[in-house]
Amino acid sequence: MSDRSQLISTGEPFQFDKERDAEFERLVKRYPTRESMILPALWLTQEQEGWISQEAIAYIADRIGTFASKVYEAATFYTMYNLHPMGKHHICVCRTLSCWLRGKQEIIDYMRDELGLTPGKKTEDGKFSLEEVECLGHCGTAPVVQVDGEFHENMDVEKFKSLLATLK
Repeated sequence: MSDRSQLISTGEPFQFDKERDAEFERLVKRYPTRESMILPALWLTQEQEGWISQEAIAYIADRIGTFASKVYEAATFYTMYNLHPMGKHHICVCRTLSCWLRGKQEIIDYMRDELGLTPGKKTEDGKFSLEEVECLGHCGTAPVVQVDGEFHENMDVEKFKSLLATLK
């Protein structure tokens, strides 16, 4: 598992692109205080960049008018925020009981054995990253795998191989 407390610096300034800047301005009007925008601003950043850098944390804090430590605290508390660059295709596998009992470990073992991919890492070519996550809310159709935000239910190794073959 990756170290969620260490932020990575890109060495480059960060700012929202025009689309996310407009969305930030639209959303900020809906909240009682600007500090309430921490989580939405983190989502906008991750949507834009795929992950959240040290520079993005500082930018969000400045934009909201709060301390970078408050933004950092939220980003490191919630596991849904990526604090390091992900692979082109980010794979999340549920690690809770339903998925475990229905074969999620075979999928994890396949990725380790065939792709050299372990949780918290990405492949050498940067094509895939893997994360084991808490319940994805599809217990009745376990095991579930989420690839680039899209859910794939009743997964097994053969179905997973077919899914990987469709990813470019």
